Amino acid sequence: MKQNFLLLFLFVLGLMPAKADNITVDGTSRSYNVIVPNNLGENRPLLIFCHGYNQDAGWMQNSEFKNDQVSMEAVCDTAKFVCVFPNGINKSWDTGGDRDINFIKAIIDKMVTQHNIDRNRVYLGGFSMGGMLTYHAMNKIPDLIAAFAPCSGYPMGGATANANVRAIPILHIHGTSDETCAFSGAQPALNVWINHNGCPTTAQVTNNYNGFSGCKMHVWGPGNDGVEVRLLELPNKGHWICKEKQVYTGKEIWNFCKRFSLNKTSPNVKITAPATGGKFISYGPKNEVTFPDITITATADDPNGTVEKVEFYDGTTLLATCTAKPYKTTLSGAKAGKHKLKAVATDNDGETSTASVEVTLQAPTTTLSLSGFSEANAIPAGWTTYDSSEKRTGYSGGYSSGCRVLEFTGTTKGFNYGLYIRNINGNAKQGYAKFGLSGAGTTLSLAPGHYTLKYKVCNWNMANFGEVEVCVETRAGKSIASQTYTPNINIGNKTSNDFSTPAQQTFEFDVTEQDDYVIAFYSAASEWSDCIIGPVVSLAGKNYVTTEIGAQIVDRKSSDCKWFDLQGRRVDSPQKPGIYISNGKKIYKR
Repeated sequence: MKQNFLLLFLFVLGLMPAKADNITVDGTSRSYNVIVPNNLGENRPLLIFCHGYNQDAGWMQNSEFKNDQVSMEAVCDTAKFVCVFPNGINKSWDTGGDRDINFIKAIIDKMVTQHNIDRNRVYLGGFSMGGMLTYHAMNKIPDLIAAFAPCSGYPMGGATANANVRAIPILHIHGTSDETCAFSGAQPALNVWINHNGCPTTAQVTNNYNGFSGCKMHVWGPGNDGVEVRLLELPNKGHWICKEKQVYTGKEIWNFCKRFSLNKTSPNVKITAPATGGKFISYGPKNEVTFPDITITATADDPNGTVEKVEFYDGTTLLATCTAKPYKTTLSGAKAGKHKLKAVATDNDGETSTASVEVTLQAPTTTLSLSGFSEANAIPAGWTTYDSSEKRTGYSGGYSSGCRVLEFTGTTKGFNYGLYIRNINGNAKQGYAKFGLSGAGTTLSLAPGHYTLKYKVCNWNMANFGEVEVCVETRAGKSIASQTYTPNINIGNKTSNDFSTPAQQTFEFDVTEQDDYVIAFYSAASEWSDCIIGPVVSLAGKNYVTTEIGAQIVDRKSSDCKWFDLQGRRVDSPQKPGIYISNGKKIYKR
């Protein structure tokens, strides 16, 4: 009797009862539940939603009568789309290989055959371990899935975004009190895709979203091809899916996903340089610095026609209009602050698409901090590491070994976080951390002046200690100044070990002409040499002291007298107009 009542209730809703079905994938019979609304129609969308670890399809889809599940039945009935809840093998998912990726592909093919679903509007989401599988699929089958909706799950080893993957729309939903997949891990995973998608690095935040007290919707976008990355932050929620009156998970997923399709007719446009979140630092002791020109480049094409023009904007200011490839322009004379750079492509049908990146132009007036070591297992923005085997650029996260930020937990410790670098093969300058390299998102332009770099370093696993070389280099790799220091503290290869605070080191150098520079730390030229760079690396500049040089204070025979002409070229005679550097500290202009 109870079963008949349930069937009648579903019929009144307009839903067919959930149906269990099977499909053979790679020689293995796989099962799933499918919900198909009555009067579905032709070319309707498909949503695939994957359960968590030690759960199953029935638990995931049986939500209409439970307050802590995905609640998708009524949503798919109203919107008329097919919803599939797959079963993982042994209630688990393959989040690193192809086993369950092939299962998802097989489900899509079968739904196309059985229900004539629209291949351009297939969406994938999942809860917990199903969310981890969702992130895995972003790299494996981005050409089959129009939008992704992971909930309470992310790659535990760190998210990655393959360079050749298209811009991916993502809605991530997570509770702040999640005790299984900590909420703090969601942002680093999303940062990878925010950067990949060319989305602004600063989110637009809606507080008390939909009237739900404490709930926040974070939106990064639009990025390339108009995609967005969203994070729905659920206050005080644990490891579950939200079905509050104001925030209904199934409805949120559908309302996000339905905006995206693979067969868009509007043009595709992507800003290829500069990278979103890029920072251009122009620093000088006189605080009278200018920013170098910034080249903006974009690619554009149209799936059903031609691109008529690409317009470039700095905010609302039109910079240039390009009617043919290459699509590029230059931002010149820009002021300090955040700049939203846009490329708007228009096709022959008058349809437009917009790509945007957000960059920051920074002109420090006092000391410049180069570090930002506050997240374990990450490479901070602006930094590049190399250990003679693998190069890593920031921002990136989720590393469990190799060069990365370590968090120290000893009772007595010299600092809480430090950047670990190593040299595996022992060749000279094959283990390093560099700030300001191209590709790491930060450009450091220094004006002429006298600079002081302050840093603290120690060794990680070198009981006999290993020297660290600190260099100031051009971006082309030419060294203009260097200093070598041998630490006297070795942490001992465990983050829980106690260690004292390393001594403050000071490195002074001079810059004679404005250019883009790199601050480099090299571990010793020996196998498995290492270094821990403390969390505060700072740079300060001061004015040259200028005066008329009298014969009485110029010792032309002194070995520390170096002369440069006004263009920074070395000359032999101090009689000519130029710059005199004494001991690398004071500069006099003749």
